[in-house]
Amino acid sequence: MICKLPIFIIQNASIGNIIRKNVQYIKFMILRLIAVGKLRERHWKEGVADYLQRLKPYAKLEILEVAEAKLPIRPSSNEEQKAKAEEAKAVLEKINGCRGLIVALDRQGRIMDSIELAKWLESQMLKDQKEINWIIGGHLGLDSSIIQKANLSLSFSNLTFPHQMMRLIFLEQIYRSFRIIHNEPYHR
Repeated sequence: MICKLPIFIIQNASIGNIIRKNVQYIKFMILRLIAVGKLRERHWKEGVADYLQRLKPYAKLEILEVAEAKLPIRPSSNEEQKAKAEEAKAVLEKINGCRGLIVALDRQGRIMDSIELAKWLESQMLKDQKEINWIIGGHLGLDSSIIQKANLSLSFSNLTFPHQMMRLIFLEQIYRSFRIIHNEPYHR
């Protein structure tokens, strides 16, 4: 979706200032979340639906799911590695042909606070980045092939979260980022 407005060059301007002053064209960014596993419980589905609705004015969000690899009850480390590789292959098939950055959500990734994440997202918008592909692994995490392919490896915490909960946390932080970018109340 494109909303054309007069174009002026403004140095040191933020997207929020540009949008409020109606002096720049606005393109909706596509944010694509590729997640291993399905949301099963109603409370996760309702939370995700709520944030998808809240995000509509800011970006187009797509959620693609890939199946979790089947594992025995007590898998060996070799079986776990094979499962992560299988999930990685399915994730890579989903993003094959997609343009844009790849951001892997991984506990070992770069830690940003909400303001830093908003600034990073805003900088991608100012660079006219049209798509960002965000990847959330399953309960085993992400295979190293995904992390190596990523433009950014991002950690939301040193804590471990269930991957279903991480999807909701991710959407909330993206919503918070857009509110910060637009200087709208919410994030405090």
